[in-house]
Amino acid sequence: MGNTPLVRVSRLDTGCCTLFLKLESQNPGGSIKDRIGVAMIEAAERDGRLQPGGTVVEATAGNTGLGLALVARAKGYKVVLVVPDKMATEKVLHLKALGATVHVTRSDVGKGHPEYYQDLAARIAAGIPGSYFADQFNNPANPLAHETGTGPEIWAQTGHELDAIVVGVGSSGTLTGLSRYFRKVQPELEFVLADPVGSILADYVKTGVVGSAGSWAVEGIGEDFIPAIADFSSVKSAFSIPDEESFAAARELLRREGISGGSSTGTLLAAALRWCHQQTTPKRVLTIVCDTGTRYLSKVYNDQWMIDQGLLARPRFGDLRDLISRRFEDGGVVSVGPEDTLLIAFQRMRLAEVSQLPVLDGERLVGVLDESDLLLAAQADAEALRRPVRSAMSDALQTLPASAPLAELRAVLARGLVAIIADDRGFHGLVTRFDLLNHLRRQLA
Repeated sequence: MGNTPLVRVSRLDTGCCTLFLKLESQNPGGSIKDRIGVAMIEAAERDGRLQPGGTVVEATAGNTGLGLALVARAKGYKVVLVVPDKMATEKVLHLKALGATVHVTRSDVGKGHPEYYQDLAARIAAGIPGSYFADQFNNPANPLAHETGTGPEIWAQTGHELDAIVVGVGSSGTLTGLSRYFRKVQPELEFVLADPVGSILADYVKTGVVGSAGSWAVEGIGEDFIPAIADFSSVKSAFSIPDEESFAAARELLRREGISGGSSTGTLLAAALRWCHQQTTPKRVLTIVCDTGTRYLSKVYNDQWMIDQGLLARPRFGDLRDLISRRFEDGGVVSVGPEDTLLIAFQRMRLAEVSQLPVLDGERLVGVLDESDLLLAAQADAEALRRPVRSAMSDALQTLPASAPLAELRAVLARGLVAIIADDRGFHGLVTRFDLLNHLRRQLA
C-alpha cells in the first residue's frame, strides 16, 4: 500500500508549467482510499473499537469501501457499506466480490434525510452489535494517513521542488493531511481545489459562504456540506469544473498519456491544466490520479452512456434524430440481419441492454424484432431460437420521417410501439419511450 509512482505529463499542454501525476490508481484496491482503509481499521484495532469478529460499516462513494473491504476481509472482519445510487456498477460489483454487504441508497437527498448515505450508515452501525462505523468524514485517521504517508512520498519523489498541488475534496482527508505535512516542509506551497459544478466547496473557498448544492455526475469528490475534518487554510484558488470537462479530461488522459483514471481524476486534471495555463512563470505542479478508470468503463469510457447523459457532444439536427440514442449514420445502431438466428438477436439485445433491434439487409431496413417476438417464437420450443430472424420479425413497418412533430412520435409510443425514424434519406434509428424520457430529462438541466 502506498509508494505509488509519480509520472510527468508529456503529451498534454501544460503551458509553462511541469505537471506531475501521482498514480494512486496503482494501490492494491485501485485508489487513494486504500491508504485510509488501512489507517482507519488499524487505528480502531489499537484503541479497541474494532474487536475480532466485528463488522466494519461505512458510507462511501465506493473507493473508501473498497479500501476498507480489502483490508477488513483480509483481517477476518465483516463489511457493510452504504453507497449512493449514482455510483458506477463496477464499484458495486467489486465490493460484493470482496464479500461486502452493499446497501444502495438515494443520491438526490442531503444530510439529515433518512436515506442520506452517511445517516443511513450510522443507523445501520448502531443496529449491529460489535460494529465499527469508520466514518471517514470525521475520522482523524483519515487525514493522518496522508500527513504521514502520501505527503512524505510526494515530497521525496519531487526532489523537494514543488510549487502547487491540485486536489479534490470528498471527505477532505487528502487535502487536510497534505496541508498539515507541507505546512511543515514547504509552507509556501499552494493548494488548488478542483470541485465539480454543483458542489458547494469551491464557492465556500472563494466567499466563505456555504451555499446550496446542485447535482453532478462526477463520483467521489464534491460535497453539499463542509466535512468536519476539512482544512481549507492552504487553498489559494479553486476551480468549479463542469461534468463535461471532467469526463473529457479523463478520456483525453487515457488517449494521450495512456493513463486510466476515473471521473474525479478528470476534474483534478482539468483544474490543474486551467491553473497551469494561468501561470506566467514556470511552476512544478502535482495532481492525483485518484483511482483507476477500469472502474468506470460503463460510464466515463462508454460513449452510449455519455451521450445519454448529454456529456458527449454530437451533431444536432433540430428534429427527431436528436432523440435517437443509437443513430445509424453514426454507426451506433445495434442490429441483426434477416438470416441471423434468433439466438444471435437475443444475445445482442442482452449485451446492448435493449428490447428491440432493427433488422437490416445491408443498409436497407427490412424489419424490426423485439423481445415479444422472441418470446412468442421460443415459448413453445426453445429450438425455435435457431430459426432465422426473418421468421419472427415484424416487416409491416410504419415509419416516421425525421421532420415529424413530437406529437406524432408521442402517439406512436403511446400505442406501445417503437418509433422507426426513416425518410427519403434512409433509416436513421429507433426511438423508444426511454429515449423520449431521456430527452425530456435533459431539458431539466
